Order: sequence, then structure tokens, then C-alpha cells
Amino acid sequence: MIKSVWRLLALLALCGLALQLVFIGRIALMVVLDPQSTSFQRSEAWRLAVEKQQIAWAQQWVPRERIGNALPRAVIASEDTNFSEHFGFEWESIEKAWNKNQKAEQRAAANPRRPPKVVGGSTITQQLAKNLFLSGERTVPRKAQEFVLTLALETLLSKPRLLEIYLNNVEWGEGLFGAQAASRHYFRTDALRLSTEQAARLAVMLPAPKRFEKNPSSAYVMGRAATIAARMSYVDLP
Repeated sequence: MIKSVWRLLALLALCGLALQLVFIGRIALMVVLDPQSTSFQRSEAWRLAVEKQQIAWAQQWVPRERIGNALPRAVIASEDTNFSEHFGFEWESIEKAWNKNQKAEQRAAANPRRPPKVVGGSTITQQLAKNLFLSGERTVPRKAQEFVLTLALETLLSKPRLLEIYLNNVEWGEGLFGAQAASRHYFRTDALRLSTEQAARLAVMLPAPKRFEKNPSSAYVMGRAATIAARMSYVDLP
């Protein structure tokens, strides 16, 4: 019996190791090959096909030089100010997010009718790891896998390449992915020609694109965009 248990554990460990090697191999290929889709995009395509019986989709990959500098600066200023310096994690932000979420859960326990508002502390690299390979679950095993993938991404890919892949695959609305498609959809221009104000407005949308796309010129979006635009000149691009 004990031997069978140990054999099962060994088999599970080998399967886990094999999975990590597959992930690492896929990341290594991204040095020269653009990912054709992400796990999040595939799940979204399936959701649209099931719920709406059609897949309205817009995405166009463009190389980093055709994205320009305005949008990368805006996204870094909004999402991850120390992107160029850290190695995938911002521990202070993670700790703050953890504390806020714990308080939110306590308030929700006292008032079950009001669900907790989850606060994220993820870096751009962590977001990329999740979008490329993982589900939206908030479990300990999934977070552990995100940790490993984030380290692999930072080790194998350069910061400019990480930013290029992120900006070409991140969601900017239902069925709307990537900097070029978002620029054409919201401003009828290419990502390369976005103004500072336009880039800042797109950056504001990233935490909740499906919500903000309903009113992309709302008072909140415009106000938050002004704050981001003011920060952009202080952003160091990788």
C-alpha cells in the first residue's frame, strides 16, 4: 500500500515536471515566434460562441516599433510603474492588495449581500503569465503556477519582448484584443499614432475593459487618463 502511494506521488511529480517543461519550452519559442493565441482568448472565444452563437473578434499583431511609445508609457504608468526594474514581482503591491482583499472579505462576511471587490497587485509579467497559460481561478495551485511562469518569462524573454507580447494580446473590450485593434476601434488610428491623451485613456480601460468600453469617455476615464498622462513623462521604457 505504502509503495503504491509513493509510486502515485512520484508519477504526479513527474507529470508536474513535464508540464513545467512544456510551459518553459513554449516560452522559449516566444523569443522568435509570436504566440497565436492565449488561454484567456481561447476561453473568451468559447464563451462568445456558446452565449452569442457568434464570435465578433478584432486583433492584429504589430511589432513593437509599430506600437510607438505613447501606449507603452501609458500602460506602464497605469499598470506597473517599475516594470523596467523588477524581476516579475512587486512585493509591496502584492502585500497591499492582500491586505485590502482580506478586509474586503471580512466586510463581505458581515454583509453577504455585498460581494467583496477583489484588488489586484499583479505586474505586467504576472498578467501576461495568467493570460497566456492559465484560467481565471483564484486558487493556491494556480497562483503557484503563475509564480513559476512569471519567473520563466522574466528569465527567457527580454523586457521589450514581454511588453510587445502583452500589448498585442491584452483585452480592450469584448472580442477586442491588442493595441492596434483597440486604437482602430476607439480612435480610428494606428497604435503608432496615438496621442498621449488617447494612450492614457486606453490604459485606464485595462483593469475592466468590458465595463469601460460601454462608456470610454466617462468622467472617470477622462479624469484617470489625465493622471496617467501626467505620469508618462517619468516612465522609463525598456
